Amino acid sequence: MALRISIGQYYAADSPVHALDARVKLWCVLATLVAIFCAAGPAQLALALAFVAALLVAARVPAGRVLASIRPLMVFLAVLSLFNLLFVRTGEVVASLGPLSVTAGGVSAAVLYTARFALALVTGSVVMLTTTPTQLADAFDRMLSPLSRIGLPGHEIAMVFSLMMRFVPTLADETSAIIDAQSLRGGAFDEGGPVRRVRSIVPVVVALLASGLRHADGLSRALDARCYEGGSSRTHLHEPSIGPRELIAAALTAAFVALLALLGALA
Repeated sequence: MALRISIGQYYAADSPVHALDARVKLWCVLATLVAIFCAAGPAQLALALAFVAALLVAARVPAGRVLASIRPLMVFLAVLSLFNLLFVRTGEVVASLGPLSVTAGGVSAAVLYTARFALALVTGSVVMLTTTPTQLADAFDRMLSPLSRIGLPGHEIAMVFSLMMRFVPTLADETSAIIDAQSLRGGAFDEGGPVRRVRSIVPVVVALLASGLRHADGLSRALDARCYEGGSSRTHLHEPSIGPRELIAAALTAAFVALLALLGALA
């Protein structure tokens, strides 16, 4: 039984998006996500779709790789659409089946909110696929560094984020190995009712918890042996810089947000 996690896995390619400074990339994607969630009309959704499609082309990431990275969240989008279809009761009834009915407002909400979340997921996936975990951690470290000036642990928060990204795939591999070991010992995860299936997961959770504690203890010993001190002034092998490429990306993002707001004002 394989447990595959493709969310956040880096995809190496030679593209303008890959070459962007991670800090600028994160600020641009944050502005893009806010703008996407503010889109409310067909024209705004079409503009957001065109912008995200252009981002995909510029990133040179295969569409199949992007879809594979968001596939685990497709169920969420389907449930979101279903809830909007059945529980939004505004507008005229366009279809009915017994006690269930679908209104025009439900169809509009289902399309709007599902499109928003789908575009946001694709945008976030592109950023994760084009940025290495080290670049993300360094970017968060620099973005949170002002917190250290007012006494908050900005560096430590960035450190925890970096460790989280590093150990998610490690724990996924551990989970896969534990499930395989339990299956060889006669553990049945796909048999019986819901209660039996939940009980069969308990040994996996206990073993995974023990493995996570062991990894945490090893990590703490390694940091202590290297005399690591959080919040101290640390340098980096590759110091990032803001150049013309980053200014162009920021300008394009600002133009997208402004045009989206203009379309909303004209609607």
